[in-house]
Amino acid sequence: MKILHTADWHIGQRLHERSRLDEHEQFLDWLLETIQYHDVELLLVSGDIFDTSLPSAEATNLYYQFLYRLFNETDTDTVITAGNHDSARHLEAPREFLKMGRIYVVGETKDASKCVLPFPPDNPRVMVAAVPYLTETDLPHVSYETEIERNDRYRERLKSFYTECVSAMPTELPKILMGHLFVQGGTITDSERNIQIGGATRIRTSDFPKDVSYIALGHLHRPQTIEGTPYPIRYSGSPIPLRFNETSYKKKVYLLELSDDGTLVRDEGIEIPVFKELLTVTTDESLFLLEALKRDDWTGTYIQVKLALSKPVVGISDIIRQKFGERGGDVLSVEIESAEMTHGLEIPVEDMKRPEEIFEQFHKAKYDGQSPDKTLSQTFRELIQMVEGTE
Repeated sequence: MKILHTADWHIGQRLHERSRLDEHEQFLDWLLETIQYHDVELLLVSGDIFDTSLPSAEATNLYYQFLYRLFNETDTDTVITAGNHDSARHLEAPREFLKMGRIYVVGETKDASKCVLPFPPDNPRVMVAAVPYLTETDLPHVSYETEIERNDRYRERLKSFYTECVSAMPTELPKILMGHLFVQGGTITDSERNIQIGGATRIRTSDFPKDVSYIALGHLHRPQTIEGTPYPIRYSGSPIPLRFNETSYKKKVYLLELSDDGTLVRDEGIEIPVFKELLTVTTDESLFLLEALKRDDWTGTYIQVKLALSKPVVGISDIIRQKFGERGGDVLSVEIESAEMTHGLEIPVEDMKRPEEIFEQFHKAKYDGQSPDKTLSQTFRELIQMVEGTE
């Protein structure tokens, strides 16, 4: 059986207020073509379908348009589980309707047996434990419990839940476990939210049952395999980079092929195309124009500029955006860095008078006794007037 593993779509995500719906639409088009090309029989989506629990109408429409095409243009069965970003109830609300289209959604459950699904349903060749994100808030309250004790209780709950899932499966069929959680040894980026590095969301590889063929996980956005078991424990990662620091590695989905006895005869990472280039440009005030001119065409590129300054330059962010914009680039972020920024400024209370005077003292302290120029001083006065006008 051919199986495709993906997760963490985060449909509706915005990067510095820029919509990513066009990128997600291109990804879903590519995913459908990949499923058709490889004759995929089972698609696994391990949580975080949407970026928020209340996705926009546009994000929701894109999701259901893909599901309709998946039903109409393929013979693929699909399993979708809720992640910590999803509203479990919202995601599984049309569950019975979607089931008629070979799409099985598990949003929330306290009964492990209800997560166990056979595929194909009429002549099972593989069993899937479609386990959604299990929140710690469902744990019974225990007074005076330490964080370590709660961590142990959470781990035991997950361990027993997966054990119950496997116990409900026929012993002779291959078994795949799904999950949306943080396994010890996983590498995170700064785009995952609600991950406690030392907290109760971390479990160990030994907490999973032994008699399985593959564990298809979501939650971490870097594609990776967790070592320590005879079978793959795999994060497929997010299909598009959700932050600028996710551009240093390739995004992937994973194509598996299981034999009838559960042997993994194929385990291949398929690289996802880059639909929108994200670039970080590191420069200073003397070189940023040269950086902007390095390419004749920046069209279709989101840019983060990290700029080192020796002294303040009025309107530098606007200048940078204009220069890259003239060649089609879209600068989403300008981070100003200065050696002086690491040193604090102390102004005696008795010297704190009018805001303009404080600003001048601050400028002199930061820039070797140099007073702010007229343009900068005027800009500061206008800012003060705007603030006072809103009070």
